[in-house]
Amino acid sequence: MSAMIGAGDFIPWEGGCALIGRALSITPMHAHYAIQIGVGSEYGIRFRPDEESEWTAYQAAIIASRQPHMMDATGVTYDAVIFVEPETPQGRALVERYLDGGIAPITAESFTAASTALFDTWLAHGNAPPTVTALQRAIDVLTHGARAAVVSDERILRAVAYIKSHLDAPLTLEQVADVACLSPSRFRHLFVEQTGTALRPYLLWRRFLLAWELVMRGESLSTAAHAAGFADAAHLTRTSHRMFGFPPSALQINTPSPGSERF
Repeated sequence: MSAMIGAGDFIPWEGGCALIGRALSITPMHAHYAIQIGVGSEYGIRFRPDEESEWTAYQAAIIASRQPHMMDATGVTYDAVIFVEPETPQGRALVERYLDGGIAPITAESFTAASTALFDTWLAHGNAPPTVTALQRAIDVLTHGARAAVVSDERILRAVAYIKSHLDAPLTLEQVADVACLSPSRFRHLFVEQTGTALRPYLLWRRFLLAWELVMRGESLSTAAHAAGFADAAHLTRTSHRMFGFPPSALQINTPSPGSERF
């Protein structure tokens, strides 16, 4: 894609990430592993589940994991797109409280206040720690601070930790199952049960987050791709387009600049 999708900050944390900035064009149809929360600095961020449906405008909306959608945030001054991993306590709580699938509005006044504070904090601090704190507060509002009813199995937690520390190398089902002390077939079943996704798409999600974080730190697309286990920059670009609807080159991501005025 030659047009820029948006300009702003990429903010990762354990269990999720966010893009906060200004949208410059519509994000085309895509679906991804993460739960997505989309919010505008004012009413008017729009979503639709397929190219035939009418656009629906929101102040904020939450989108289920793997739900196809298009997003148009060009009608709001700023927007925040928050991705939460489904297997985290916050992700499970979001599913329990808001999602049966599809795209759902977020109408709570408490979240409107939290999102306003998020944009104010981001404009003042960029991708510095105060903005990460404001993001977490917004998510806490949605989950009411509750942890998910289903706690991740320690064997899967061990496997996830291993995955995160070995993203630069090929990872097989058999290899990760061995770390969890499970047979491949039992691990496959338990991993899906605990995380809500199969191992392969989960690996792609983790690799992408690492690559994007490295690019944000100033690494070249090629260096970031190899460090995150992609074959090359082209492989990373194709994966980004499939998972988020745009390639890394379609974003202008600011480097950290705590305390500076945004834009």
